[in-house]
Amino acid sequence: MENFLHLSGAVRRRRTSRITTTMAIAVAAVAGLAAAHVKPAVRADAITRAQVWESSDIASKDLAAGPERKDGFKSGETIECNFIDKKMTGHSPKFTCVISPDDELKVKFGRDNGEVYGEVVATRLLWALGFGADAMYPVKVLCHKCPPHMGGIPYDGRLDELMFDPAAAERKMAGHDITTKEREGWSWAELDQVSEAAGGAPLAHRDALKLLAAFMQHTDSKPQQQRLICLDKGWKGETPCERPFMLLNDLGLTFGKANALNRSSKGAVNFDEWSQTPIWKEKSGCVTNLSGSITGTLEYPRIGEEGRAFLADLMMQLTDKQLFDLFETARVSLRPRAPNSKETVSATSGEWLEAFKKKRDEIVNRRCDAPVTTKR
Repeated sequence: MENFLHLSGAVRRRRTSRITTTMAIAVAAVAGLAAAHVKPAVRADAITRAQVWESSDIASKDLAAGPERKDGFKSGETIECNFIDKKMTGHSPKFTCVISPDDELKVKFGRDNGEVYGEVVATRLLWALGFGADAMYPVKVLCHKCPPHMGGIPYDGRLDELMFDPAAAERKMAGHDITTKEREGWSWAELDQVSEAAGGAPLAHRDALKLLAAFMQHTDSKPQQQRLICLDKGWKGETPCERPFMLLNDLGLTFGKANALNRSSKGAVNFDEWSQTPIWKEKSGCVTNLSGSITGTLEYPRIGEEGRAFLADLMMQLTDKQLFDLFETARVSLRPRAPNSKETVSATSGEWLEAFKKKRDEIVNRRCDAPVTTKR
């Protein structure tokens, strides 16, 4: 580990740095498009006609670099931001800072915080396959005026300037959030209200998204973890949205095993739990092995054959190199293979790759009957 106290003070906002520490954080940009409060009927109409997938050139996706955006970052870049004393929600360690007055960041931190790694893996997988997702970039953060108790490494001898590394910076998927005064996001039961006849996503796409959620073991599936957005430029909620879209938003508690209390040690990037959890609940049929949580709205979803085949085809287009890059970029080797146990050894990116392929094969090799409980 390099000595931070002897580093030059010339770190720039987006300069690539070789600094390494024992801290890990995830940064979420929240300076996106403001939510448009609409009448319940407008929201219901948007859900009815919403899409969940867009065609993706999977072979061209660089899972090491991530999505190319004007406001994106390169892996390893150093971001400078100023701490803001803002009340945060949720249980994982986090704080807010700003790069500029109109560029606010939500910062999750802590090497033991499995959500840091899980969000990178999950969002890039969704992005590559064509499902909606935010963009997460591995970076480093130099926080000015961050309280010393937040952790981090004092930079250039100053206790009010802390370096957090590794980190991940999130950019929201572009779109206007569609909310009412009482509701934001969407529950998984509402996904069944989408109507292909009305122009919404076909059942195959919706079932594929449910199956992918089960594949990732998306345990905290409360409505706030999913976003309903409008892709229309200039839309302000005064007229019906022409292009509504439903996506998964907060994916930190993934790639472990779903659990009732959404415990991070079990649910967030836990190799032993994830690699040993079957995709399917039973030896035959297509009820997925995704148990519910006290906050979740998705539990043991039943998948139809068209949805299974659709996701299987997408996932088989991912190469070994892409999958290795996915886990390597997410820095899964920093996470013990069984957090909160006596096990301190980490699973390698290669082990994650092989576990992914094994679980993918479970999807590819299964055949499903038409679901009897899913609204078509």
